[in-house]
Amino acid sequence: MRELEALERLASADSLHIGLISDTHIPEAMPKLWPQVFEAFRGVDCILHAGDIHDLSVIDELSEVAPTYVARGNGDDGSGGRPVQPEDPRLREGWLLELAGLLVGIAHTVPVPAEGGWTLERAMQRYCGRTDLDVMIFGDTHSEWLEYVDGVLCVNPGSPTLPRNLATRLGTIGFLEIADRTPRASIWQLTEHGIVAFDWARWRRPV
Repeated sequence: MRELEALERLASADSLHIGLISDTHIPEAMPKLWPQVFEAFRGVDCILHAGDIHDLSVIDELSEVAPTYVARGNGDDGSGGRPVQPEDPRLREGWLLELAGLLVGIAHTVPVPAEGGWTLERAMQRYCGRTDLDVMIFGDTHSEWLEYVDGVLCVNPGSPTLPRNLATRLGTIGFLEIADRTPRASIWQLTEHGIVAFDWARWRRPV
């Protein structure tokens, strides 16, 4: 009942402040998430995790901050000999959420850019059951991405623990703001003392 009430509240909200995260790889990368992640997410309306938690404790801890919805990653299904994560209502192959009047999808592996016949449209249909989404949140690559593709705002928040598949270090998270049925996303770099806006000049430009 509480989960249903949370979803109804998120759907009917006029505006939302949403935390984005992916590829946490706990405890493979480190025993627990950086405390800066929880501090940054304090006050968000919900958290969207695009997969590869590797342990349900990550969902438990994030859920203490805000309602958390997680896409199953390949690492959550036993890839590389990792333990298969048990069934949990907060963990699905894909999510389709109505958030402040917009349709937002979450999945781990989304072809942005397209990979031959494996396209964003096909990924949305597979993971979300429809293709008229406003926003698609994804992960897997551990690399930040923020771009409109065929009218859909596609966001990969990167990894807070293994950014760009490098060794364990302070990585990135993201935020999604929705107001007046308009989405706006941003990527943030974790630092020793908190977060700072991600330096797109070193990597890619945002939309």
